[in-house]
Amino acid sequence: MELLPAARLRLVETALPALSGPHRSAMDEVWQKAVRANPALFDGPAAALVGVDRDGADGLVLTWARATYRYRALRHVPGAPALSSLFVAVLQPADDGRLMVGRMSPPTAAPGRWQLPGGTVEPPDGTGELDLAALCAHAARELAEETGSDTPPEALTRWLATRGERGSVGVLFLAPPRPAQELYDRYAELVAAETARGDDPEFDRIELVGPAPDLSGLPGPHVDYLHPVLCHYADN
Repeated sequence: MELLPAARLRLVETALPALSGPHRSAMDEVWQKAVRANPALFDGPAAALVGVDRDGADGLVLTWARATYRYRALRHVPGAPALSSLFVAVLQPADDGRLMVGRMSPPTAAPGRWQLPGGTVEPPDGTGELDLAALCAHAARELAEETGSDTPPEALTRWLATRGERGSVGVLFLAPPRPAQELYDRYAELVAAETARGDDPEFDRIELVGPAPDLSGLPGPHVDYLHPVLCHYADN
């Protein structure tokens, strides 16, 4: 797990690496097996991370390609081109200094996992550009969809980037503090509305943790960036 501080961030689109017939067949087989295990999985559009490079001492360049979620299965195919995930996440503080985390619900791709609000980046429609503004808008949308907190994109501040063990890169944003009870109330209202529609919320539970993060009270797995990011937040 690596923290990637950068004053500047640039995103560059490229083509997906070519797949051989055997690699494509193996990818499809792994994906179909995953769908059989979790029928809620959806092969929607996703931005695949192709490369991460430094741009001088304080810049970061993320090279990405238009793909779908099934391309994640390539990480389980020996010898296949390496493609990682590009995601956004939001640090939502409470007014007492704690940060909100959520637990992924059973129908999601990672049931039971604790993480910050956020999700995989989707490529823009048509010839649209994937830039920092697009990432910020996506982060604000994920925050609202998962927790009910409707912070506008312009109120978010880019804070940090992370790179995980499998090469996945996250672009993290910081939201303005909100009262702790308001965060819980907005989440409860969201869950009630989604349940009334017959939908499952993406988070089946939220908690406020910190300022010196102790995750022992959160039963189940944690996303790899969670503890390092919470510690970095507490130190700053």
